[in-house]
Parts: sequence; C-alpha cells; structure tokens
Amino acid sequence: MESLNALLQGMGLMHLGAGQAIMLLVSLLLLWLAIAKKFEPLLLLPIGFGGLLSNIPEAGMALTALESLLAHHDAGQLAVIAAKLNCAPDVHAIKEALALALPSVQSQMENLAVDMGYTPGVLALFYKVAIGSGVAPLVIFMGVGAMTDFGPLLANPRTLLLGAAAQFGIFATVLGALTLNYFGLIAFTLPQAAAIGIIGGADGPTAI
Repeated sequence: MESLNALLQGMGLMHLGAGQAIMLLVSLLLLWLAIAKKFEPLLLLPIGFGGLLSNIPEAGMALTALESLLAHHDAGQLAVIAAKLNCAPDVHAIKEALALALPSVQSQMENLAVDMGYTPGVLALFYKVAIGSGVAPLVIFMGVGAMTDFGPLLANPRTLLLGAAAQFGIFATVLGALTLNYFGLIAFTLPQAAAIGIIGGADGPTAI
C-alpha cells in the first residue's frame, strides 16, 4: 500500500492544478483545430504544442532557475535569496521584491539559483535565446514572407489598396479606445490605446 501511495505521489497528475488542466485542454483544442481542421496550422500548432509543454505538472519546462528554486520551497535557500533582497523569507515576499528589483539584481539572483543547482527549463531557455533577444519574430516573418505567394498581387496590383486599407483598422481602434477614455467609459492612456490598436490590424499573428 505504501508503495502504491508513493507511486501515486510521484505521478505528475497528482500535482495537476486547475489552471494547468484548463490550459492543457485549451492546448489540445488548438492542436486539434490546427491538425484536423487545418485552421491556421502555422499559428495554432506551435502555440498548442508550447502550451502542452509548459503546463505539464512538475516538469518546470517554462520555469527559470530562480522560479524553480521558488517552486521548490526550500527554507534555507529561500532565506539566502531573501537576505540578498532584504525581504522576508517567503515566496510571495521574494516575488514582490524581485518585481521591484533592478534587472542587474534579478540577473544576480538567477545566477545564484544556478549556483545552488537549479537549471532553467528548455522553454525558458528558448524564450531567452529566441524571443527575449528579438531574433524569433524576425525569423518567423522572414519565413512567412518567403512562403507568401505574390502572384495574385502582381497580376492585379490594385489589390494592394485592399491590404493598405485594412491597416486603417489600427488607427480606428486607437481612436475608439481614446474615445472611450474621453467619455469616461473606460480609462485608457495613449500607450494603452496604441497597444489595443495593434489588434485592429489585418494581421492576426502580428497582433498576437
């Protein structure tokens, strides 16, 4: 009986949270839409697969070394990190202190977690190398551009006006957000309205 209990405790399903379960279902839905229904496969397939990997219980694939340390809840290690940040040796207090800390201090804490034996997950490494550096978006759009068939556009150049007109949705959305702010319905600053305006563009993957 004890062996069975130990086996169950060691299974990832025993540590599955409600949020993880929901995201796993959403990821499976995205994969089904991409593979079975051929709906935006270039977009939904990597999103769904990444969502599956990052929500596997206890795998920590999307966690940095410091986040893995905080998830481990080792009192001695938390005390060392808290002493460096001048805060209480509590996970919540440490996270708040890290959010207010300078990037150089955050980097020092990350290196300290690595020195304690923690390693970042593969998705965290991918994010740092590809997305954090800004390389991945360039490669993605270069690939999308290489795959695009410009034959219909070259055959009928007037269709270029349709694509250009679609981008006016960006300006319309920005003005709409600022209008809501003007009438006091929803408070949006100009930077927030500009961020919302990206959704008004004709290119969904760019907006995401």
